[in-house]
Amino acid sequence: MSQWKKAWRLLPLLAVMMLVLTGCGQDPFLSALTPRGPVAEQQFYLIKLSIYIMMGVFAVVMVIYVYVLVRFRHRPGQTGIPEQIEGSHKLEIIWTTIPLILLTILAIPTVKITFDLAEKFPTDDALQVKVIAHQFWWEYEYPDLGISAAQDLYIPTGEKVQFQLTSEDVIHSFWAPALGGKTDTNPGMVNAMWLQADDPGVYKGKCAELCGDSHTLMDFKIVAMDRPEFDAWVEKMKEPHVSSSDVAEGEQIFADSCISCHAIDATQGLDIPDFAPNLRNFGDRVVLANYFNMDDETIAEWIKNPEKMKPGNLMPGFADELDDQQLASLVDYLNTLSVK
Repeated sequence: MSQWKKAWRLLPLLAVMMLVLTGCGQDPFLSALTPRGPVAEQQFYLIKLSIYIMMGVFAVVMVIYVYVLVRFRHRPGQTGIPEQIEGSHKLEIIWTTIPLILLTILAIPTVKITFDLAEKFPTDDALQVKVIAHQFWWEYEYPDLGISAAQDLYIPTGEKVQFQLTSEDVIHSFWAPALGGKTDTNPGMVNAMWLQADDPGVYKGKCAELCGDSHTLMDFKIVAMDRPEFDAWVEKMKEPHVSSSDVAEGEQIFADSCISCHAIDATQGLDIPDFAPNLRNFGDRVVLANYFNMDDETIAEWIKNPEKMKPGNLMPGFADELDDQQLASLVDYLNTLSVK
């Protein structure tokens, strides 16, 4: 069988692979290719520039490759060894100079944008957020606003937000691709970055550094809203939660079994990293534990056996301590922890 026929057999496989890969881009807000802020837009420009350069290099290489295959192919009746060429200063200069030129073309805008983003780093009048990474969840403190939250990060649109990032255990990496590149969170260190969301919406993020058993489940959400709506959210977060008598049983179970780890006061313990996520706005979350469906059945299953759902997390299970009725009451109470 000729080499050409073997090559043609690969085409169906490549077509199937391309079809499968199209499923990797279903979420427009978990991709660096759909920028929704100035930081992401400039980084996307560099991505496009590097792709265009590589496409040009690939095209030139393929043209030369095909030319060599055709021009110097073996012909019927041809005998003997073709002329051997060894060493060419001219070619060596060409294939050394061209990559240097291409790297320079890529380096100049990269350096410019890097310094440009540094010059635009917000001053003290920007919203300050301290991000604390835990295995396997995220904590957010708003020092100027006097509140803290977990899992879902709320920010105003059209404004720069300055982040101070650290970790309580191992190295993690804070990455919301639609808003900007990743920044590592290191124990005992503080890294700084800034982001801005141009439009209201929910932007997905992930931990981008292998950090343990449930690294792939360490997602988060950035909820961007207009400034008046954000201010209203802050004021509601400051208000103490008041439960109705309908969930009194669940509230008592929470006080007996959960309050030692989970706070429900967003103004409590600022500047002190939480041992477990603050649940002040638990009922407003879109997903449970950053990843799972937010429904009563899944919440109850999480309370019974969190290790099964998210291996390596520190929360103990309550399958042996709470019966189905108690679990249902506790879930009902948790759903009332809302600021909407």
